[in-house]
Amino acid sequence: MLTRRHIRVKVLQSIYALRQNEHPDLEKQEKFLFYSIDQMQDLYVLLLHLLVSLQGYGERYLERAQQKHLATKEEKNPSKNFVNNKVISLIGESDALQQYVKNRKLDYWKEDDEYLNILFSVLRETDWYEAYLAKPSPSYTDDKEFVVQLYKTVIAPNEKLYDYLEDKRLTWLDDFPWVNTAIVKMLSKVSPKNAHQQLLPDLYKNEDDREFARQLFRKTVLNDANLSEAIDGKTPNWDTDRIADIDMIILKMGIAEFLHFPSIPVRASLNEYLEISKEYSTPKSSLFINGILDKLVKEFTKNGKLKKIGRGLR
Repeated sequence: MLTRRHIRVKVLQSIYALRQNEHPDLEKQEKFLFYSIDQMQDLYVLLLHLLVSLQGYGERYLERAQQKHLATKEEKNPSKNFVNNKVISLIGESDALQQYVKNRKLDYWKEDDEYLNILFSVLRETDWYEAYLAKPSPSYTDDKEFVVQLYKTVIAPNEKLYDYLEDKRLTWLDDFPWVNTAIVKMLSKVSPKNAHQQLLPDLYKNEDDREFARQLFRKTVLNDANLSEAIDGKTPNWDTDRIADIDMIILKMGIAEFLHFPSIPVRASLNEYLEISKEYSTPKSSLFINGILDKLVKEFTKNGKLKKIGRGLR
């Protein structure tokens, strides 16, 4: 679920926090790096559980409507397509997910059910919800398409939900778009046959990714003086103390990756940090960072410092 770019962003944030601390503690910040990464899976499970809780809220809504003294014909005999949605039911039946919610104490939607009301109210106002309810017997594909649309157009863009998550855990701010993408991809692929593997993927693709996070953090922080020296003289129009903190960290991470990660192609590293700079720094930062890193690649190649293993890694 976790991509290398997201790992780089987490490392960037951790190094920035370390630099802002009056009494920097490398070991403590490294622990927080992995804590913040682990929070991503909590958010993923919480939002899947939101779908299940929303389905339960929809069922209670129908029950209340049926009990009205002057219930309409539609309220007495409502469509149960949503409350019987096979994809959401599949999520709700996952023992692994339910155990995760219990172990991590993520059953937020019981106490904070006003957000279920907010989302369900938005859902009920859509034409495609009414169209889905009108289907005489939705197929699994119909159910899947509905859930993907529900997530993409009701849950993911909801600002009140976003504010709620921000108040819960600050580390979730940057995770929200990444987790949304992961959930939509999963919903598009999940089936009764593969649910066990698809519903709760491993946070890291493999152990190499976890070690990449650790080493990138350490190589950048512990080699700070050498990385600063590499940058000196490459910014003729800028004093190094005028370079924005985020830009300086991105530069140092890029250089550290060039020099200390021989299996990662230079072009891959360069592209990743340019994209990160576009999102996390100023509009002109990517051009500035590209220029500096490009100069350094040429210099490292010329003096033999750039040692990459394998074909096509330069």
